[in-house]
Amino acid sequence: MHYRTLGKSGLEISCVSFGAWALGGDFGSVSDAESKQAVLRAIELGVNFFDTADVYGDGRSERILGEVKQSTKADIIIATKAGRRLNPHTAAGYNLENLTAFVERSLVNLRVDALDLVQLHCPPTDVYYMPEVFAALDELKTRGKLRHYGVSVERVEEALKAIEYPGVTSVQIIYNLLRQRPSELFFQRALQKQVGILARLPLSSGMLAGSMSKATTFEASDHRNYNKNGEAFDQGETFSGVPFDAGLDFVERLRALVPDATSLAAFSLRWALMPEAVTAVIPGAKRPSQVEENVSAAELPPISEATLQQLDALYRERILPLVHQRW
Repeated sequence: MHYRTLGKSGLEISCVSFGAWALGGDFGSVSDAESKQAVLRAIELGVNFFDTADVYGDGRSERILGEVKQSTKADIIIATKAGRRLNPHTAAGYNLENLTAFVERSLVNLRVDALDLVQLHCPPTDVYYMPEVFAALDELKTRGKLRHYGVSVERVEEALKAIEYPGVTSVQIIYNLLRQRPSELFFQRALQKQVGILARLPLSSGMLAGSMSKATTFEASDHRNYNKNGEAFDQGETFSGVPFDAGLDFVERLRALVPDATSLAAFSLRWALMPEAVTAVIPGAKRPSQVEENVSAAELPPISEATLQQLDALYRERILPLVHQRW
């Protein structure tokens, strides 16, 4: 495993980390026992950064991570998110009172005295234009409730606005072979501001793992079933906003560029780690075998310039017209 510094925080985190959305059940059913085994295997392989949220399984994901951390005494960093418990989910709800309540609940779920990193959880765009929200996060930091804070965003516009606030130490943004726009301007600005970047959904909801086909079906509780067209939350969260059949077509063409003895998933993660600005990728996993495949990306050599050019051409031909300007 290799480690990189997360922005201004000074935290050294594993370049391949662990996204714990699936532990909450939103990627189909999963048992607590298997979830814990996945987390334990990740720790064994050098993963020290775990990303969750208070709404993943209504706190289930947080509780699993908190239990493992307490039982193993492992020196791991757990990042969580706050804001999506608001109902209705409006910009006005992002205030000190509500954020304090969310943070206190996460402290209980994670069994800690202070949260390592709290991220605003894809709030409405207006929140990024409300300095009082970031002042509230500063206040919670002063109170010792959290050590660092950042944001998880839907759009590049939001990321660019967020890093204007000096307290923001990290930005979580969808970045993968199907969503490449963040690298155009935002990555450069983030480096200048010393803000860490967490590439979320780096396997595009599993599409870039290469195991799906037109015959693939998803459980009713799986967002890849109920949010394909943005029915429940932002469409870009599911398969990066790319239509399912278009994603499958891209993956089939992508296979020819993957080196022998390298999995499509590991190759896709290695691609996302190529930019200097990216601190870590946070692929999801709910089984130890998925963790092992994800972590293998950390040891892959850099992708050649010739292959990168072929990947760029494939993206521009097949995907760019579908999603590039939307997010």
